[in-house]
Amino acid sequence: MSLINKEVSDFAVMAYQNEKFIPVTKADIMGKWSVFFFYPADFTFVCPTELEDLQNKYEEFKNIGCEIYSVSTDTHFVHKAWHDHSERISKIAYPMLADPTHVLSKDFEVLIEADGLAERGTFVVNPEGKIVAYEVNAGNVGRNADELFRKVQALQFVHEHGDEVCPAKWQPGAETLKPSLDLVGML
Repeated sequence: MSLINKEVSDFAVMAYQNEKFIPVTKADIMGKWSVFFFYPADFTFVCPTELEDLQNKYEEFKNIGCEIYSVSTDTHFVHKAWHDHSERISKIAYPMLADPTHVLSKDFEVLIEADGLAERGTFVVNPEGKIVAYEVNAGNVGRNADELFRKVQALQFVHEHGDEVCPAKWQPGAETLKPSLDLVGML
């Protein structure tokens, strides 16, 4: 079953951001673009490389009106400990969501029940709170923040220009496609 156009369920979780513990709820994601970036666990190997890669593009995401939320099944206390311990993670300025009760992992369907950990899943959520793109990777394969940023830009473009679509490798300012009316239902 596809999660495209699924509305994110109500949630309330704690996060670690900017040396503080803060609550994050569904209300916080409404009205703006969001990326939920699930990863298996703090204090692991691939995860810090991905989270640092996202941090390196965080200002660009913010400049296009998109918030980044990293999510693992660790507590917000563990996020703080990792932030205090790791040179890479200490750079992170975006909210690190804690999901020890698996409310988000279950809603986004990335929970590995047997391990109590989340798959490596990336979800783009539109301002209406609906999932408009996602991918789930094997736990040993890292993701690319540059491609994610391009994808969010394309999704924002088609959200604003509903009669146009973005071809492969589309970049802002590049040519888009306008499907004929008889083909629109086939997209």
